[in-house]
This record gives sequence, C-alpha cells and structure tokens, in this order.
Amino acid sequence: MQDVEEAVTRAFQEEWGRVVATVIRMTGDWDLAEECAQDAFAQALRHWPRDGVPRRPGAWLTTAARNRATDRLRREAVGAAKLRQAALLAPQSEPDGDGGDADDSGVPDDRLRLMFTCCHPALPFEQRVALTLRTLAGLTTAEIARAFLVSEEAMSQRLVRAKRRIRQAGIPYRVPPAHLLPERTRSVLGVLYLLFNEGYSASGGDDLVRRGLSGEAVRLARLLTGLLPGEPEAKGLLALMLLHDARAATRTGPDGALVPLEEQDRSRWDADRIGEGVRLLEDALRQGRAGPYQIQAAIAACHGTAPTAADTDWPQIAALYDRLARLVPSPVVELNRAVAIGMAEGPAAGLALADRLRESGALAGYHLLPATRADLLRRLGRPGEAADAYREALGSAPTTPERRYLTRRLNEVRAQQDTTRTA
Repeated sequence: MQDVEEAVTRAFQEEWGRVVATVIRMTGDWDLAEECAQDAFAQALRHWPRDGVPRRPGAWLTTAARNRATDRLRREAVGAAKLRQAALLAPQSEPDGDGGDADDSGVPDDRLRLMFTCCHPALPFEQRVALTLRTLAGLTTAEIARAFLVSEEAMSQRLVRAKRRIRQAGIPYRVPPAHLLPERTRSVLGVLYLLFNEGYSASGGDDLVRRGLSGEAVRLARLLTGLLPGEPEAKGLLALMLLHDARAATRTGPDGALVPLEEQDRSRWDADRIGEGVRLLEDALRQGRAGPYQIQAAIAACHGTAPTAADTDWPQIAALYDRLARLVPSPVVELNRAVAIGMAEGPAAGLALADRLRESGALAGYHLLPATRADLLRRLGRPGEAADAYREALGSAPTTPERRYLTRRLNEVRAQQDTTRTA
C-alpha cells in the first residue's frame, strides 16, 4: 500500500497540471476541472492497490477525470449544451502526459505551454500567477496566500474572481501562438519564481525544502531560457534559482533545524551550480536591461562566491537592495534591505529600519520581521527584548525547521539574560 501511495503522490506532482488542463479544455469550467482531478486521484488510491499502478499513470488519471466530468455534465440540466460547447473547445488530440499536443507556440514542454495558457493578459497580474499556481502546480490556496502575504480568505476570493472573469469574458483556454508569448512572459516568470520559492523555503509543514517543486521550477526555467534567449530576466531568474539551490543541502542540520547562511558549511555548496549561475547572470547583465530577477541573482552571487561569511560584501548587497527597492517597492524587500544594512552599517541601523516596518503594520503576522528584529537585538546585547521578539516569531513561524532554530536562539538569549541578572 505504501508503494501505491508513493506512486499517487509522485503522479500528483507530475500530472496534476496536465489532468486539470485537459478537463478545463473539455468543459471550460475551472472549478469542475479541479473537482474531477481530485476525484481521479481518489479513484487511483482505491483501484491501484487492487489493479496495480498503470504503466502510464497520467493517461489513466486523465481518462478518469474526463469520464467523471462527462458524467457530471450529463446529470446537469445544462449538460447537453455544455457537451456541445466542449466538442468545440476540445483539441483534435488530448495530451497523454508524454509531451502534449502539437501547437504553433513553439513551447517545447507541455507544462510550460499550460503556464502560458493560464497567464492570459486579460487577467490582472496577481490573478494570473495565483490561478496558475493553483491549477497547474497544485499548490493549496493557503500556500499561495502565504506567498502573496495575504489571508487565505483573500486569496480564495481572488481565485474566485479570476475564474468568474474567465467565464464572463469568454477567455479561451488555449496556448497562444509564438508572437503573443512575450506579453505573457512576465507572468510565467512570476509563476516559476514563486514555485521555486515554495520548494526552496516551504510555507508550512515539517520540511523546509521541497526538492520536487524547486527542481521542477529549475527545469522549466531552463526550458524558458532556451525558448527566449534574448530575455535577460529569464536568464536572471534561472541564475537566481541555481545560486540558491546550490546551498539547499546545507540549509538544515542533523536535528532538522534551519541553519542560517553564516553557519552553513560552504564546502558542501554545489560549486558547479554556483559557477553556472554566475555565468548566466553575467550573460544577462551584458544585455543592459537589469531587472528584479537579475538584481536578486546578483545578491545571491555575492553570498555564493564569498569564501567565508566574513568575506561577504555587505555594502554591495545593501546597494543592490536599494536598487531592487526602487524597481519593485515592497515591505519584504525593505526587510531584506534592513538585514543587509544591519550587516554593513551595524545592527542599530538595521533595527531602525525594521522598527519602521513594524510600526507601518505592512508585515503584520510575517514571522521574518520579528525574527529579524530578534537577531538585531541579540547582536546589540539586548537579550530581554530579543527574547520577546523570538517568542513573537515563534508564534507565526510556519515550518518545523524554523521553529527549532528560533527555539534554539530563544534559549540562548534567555541564558544570556540569566547571566546578566546574576552578574
């Protein structure tokens, strides 16, 4: 039974997007497509232990979901009309999970084609990205909400509005031709960026890193870079992913706790990935159109190429965050800038910026704000205030590794506090 559950889990990671997309093309109904896909995976858990895992799980799941959708439509009062519409919407040949149907987009990968399909310019940018993450990547509404720093309810409403707009505007679910891909590229880059982030630093659960998600994001970013060689931000995003992914194996310790950057064993970093990331970044920057992903990659390169934590060029990183904040103003960028300034100019300067963010309320409930303040207060020798901030961060930290790290730091400043009292 365990082998079957593992097969279903693997199929979910690899096939969810294709199954949902097929039913959307068939019915034009996003909610129905997700329900039928979920039902197909539930059927797999019931049938595969008895019948064995099929040779082509994706084709089995797609057939099950399509059959379920057909049954549902037939039972509905408007089923006949929807089935007639489906006959017009359906492509000549459905993708079978082994590469997809041919089209004139020139996109060589089925899942990447589906991402371009979802990222329709008639939808607001954030709705495009959120809907694609939900539909094709299978991320939960809660995970997407955390990525956008909004409540789960707000994200749920955003997804509902996106689907409603698709229905009301009659937006077709099809891959755009090659000459229309550029108007959707920014959204696809945003999807891949958030997909990698969820894999590299999970938004919840017992594991900090979800290698399946981050690995898939890297794979798709490679394909996109090959498809759009003249797009420097695609290269910048791939460089950013590789430079971060090179450190993934060192981000947690033997006890499962998060290991901060300055404590990681740099001899275990993947030098080949760092080298490839730096070369891609240099190639992108030569095009003279530095965007947010290239700047973030340059920050990651400062970390990845420093022989030791003490050799890190924090003034350069702070300057890069200044530039990033001008391009994409956001409280998260400002928080990272506070960390960099705290390292470049001293913890008091960083704390002043972090306190300003706290007073603004822009990052309320975001655990990294009190965690950053706690670290700066610890370095300033203010253990009592640091302990309070660590406790606040612990209350909202989403993953077990992060909670273990924060607990360790909290115990350290408590011991420091006790020492100060008895001195």
